[in-house]
Amino acid sequence: MELVRREDPQLQEVVWFAVRCRALTLLLQASAVFNMLIPDHAADAFSPPRLSEPSPWDVLVEWLLGGLSHWDAEHFLFIAEHGYLYEHNCAFLPLYPLSLWAVARGALWPLQWLLRLQSRLLLSAVLLNSLFSALAAAALYELGRVVLRRRRVAFLAALLFSLSPANVFMAAAYSESMFAFLAFTAMWQLEKGQSWLSGLLFSLASGARANGLINAGFFLYSQGKRFALQLQVGPGSLRKLPLLWKQVLSLASSAILMSAGIFLPFAVFQYYAYVRFCSPGTGLDRTIPEPLLQLARDKGYHPAAMDGAKPPWCSQRVPVVYSYIQDTYWNVGFLRYFELRQIPNFLLALPVTILVSWAAWTYVSTNPRHCLTLGLERSKSEEEEKPRDGFCCPSAFVYVVHATALLAFGFFCMHVQVLTRFLGSSSPILYWFSAHLLQEHEPLLWSAGTDNPPSGRSVLGESPGSCGKGTPDNPVVRLLLNWRLITPLSKGILGFFLCYWLLGLLLHCNFLPWT
Repeated sequence: MELVRREDPQLQEVVWFAVRCRALTLLLQASAVFNMLIPDHAADAFSPPRLSEPSPWDVLVEWLLGGLSHWDAEHFLFIAEHGYLYEHNCAFLPLYPLSLWAVARGALWPLQWLLRLQSRLLLSAVLLNSLFSALAAAALYELGRVVLRRRRVAFLAALLFSLSPANVFMAAAYSESMFAFLAFTAMWQLEKGQSWLSGLLFSLASGARANGLINAGFFLYSQGKRFALQLQVGPGSLRKLPLLWKQVLSLASSAILMSAGIFLPFAVFQYYAYVRFCSPGTGLDRTIPEPLLQLARDKGYHPAAMDGAKPPWCSQRVPVVYSYIQDTYWNVGFLRYFELRQIPNFLLALPVTILVSWAAWTYVSTNPRHCLTLGLERSKSEEEEKPRDGFCCPSAFVYVVHATALLAFGFFCMHVQVLTRFLGSSSPILYWFSAHLLQEHEPLLWSAGTDNPPSGRSVLGESPGSCGKGTPDNPVVRLLLNWRLITPLSKGILGFFLCYWLLGLLLHCNFLPWT
């Protein structure tokens, strides 16, 4: 995959900025910095016992990187080490823990004499997430170039991704970085016309996070739009088209195959869970260490095939363990989170809710007819080959719909505080719209160039990243260095990204509740 091309210095800056931000994140979360400010909170969260004594090197890894193994990260690391022993582990899909297991037992195998498996898994998570986050930033840049057709906005959006308000979850042992990389790359390949490669990547994404299933809508919309636009060509061209029924059959078969491929990893995992927990004696059972059985007794966890009792979901007409766990263990459901005591969590989700809602309103108010026709009508600008570019371009429609659907589902049906990382790892809209607002309303970014409002020279000096000829200016660094000069809107956007990044590190890495 040609993600880093030598002839594109902006892409190189995106990758290097992502690497530097990840290094800073790892430095700040280290016990030597933030844990000296706030001691770890004794949270009532999943915290399995360690089955072996740590070596001095294990203690060092835990001291440096232990803040990245809290909350849901404990589940991913536990699954990678022990498999799906407890029923509620099945809320976490297998691609990410399998990747951790492969790196820990493969690339990091020589370290087995120094580090126990749990430490190697944590180290694998740090290495993989650093790689995935840099590649996701590059993929977002390429996707923005294709969809928005404004290089500077795509560049700014990719830089903002490295400062994501969900940054702590991109660094911790969570699947967000992997999912963002797979989803953004799949979207980019689909825009390039690489349908089968895009389908493969979307399929892998659905093996990492369940919300990857909704990505089937990108492929279905792409095929439907292509068919609808073909029907609107002139009579002369219409004679050259295949018969309508053949086109419909080809479209339907392609849509069914691709959607089935995207749903396949999730369906296979549900079948595995059914066999694991509902069919004792199938060969998947193995001895569970006594400390883990004792943890199950103390906490009320349900190990696989314990006493031969089947969980209630095994008797459902369609036994889907994922939805059962979300309902039973986490009380996820429509309006279930709408309680007075959850007001602080709604406030945590307020910034990202406002930004994505504002993005949707801006797009709809700018393109009312395009939205009413679902983008399936050939516009005059498209016929003249001069379509609008930027955030409000026709090509961004499906991404706005996707982000709005995720926002609505997350706000009404999920634990609302996770909206920040839910949207930050799944949709480019948060970054595209933030970059659009900065580019349109920040005078300090109005320098000469095709993507900027007409004005003279930039009033800013060179940023530290632009040291020589051919090295692109980093607009995010420039704005931060000139904080006093930027507009309140720019301060609000950058303040949101930076505050959530730093607060997330401070709270999450010390086992305090966060998004």
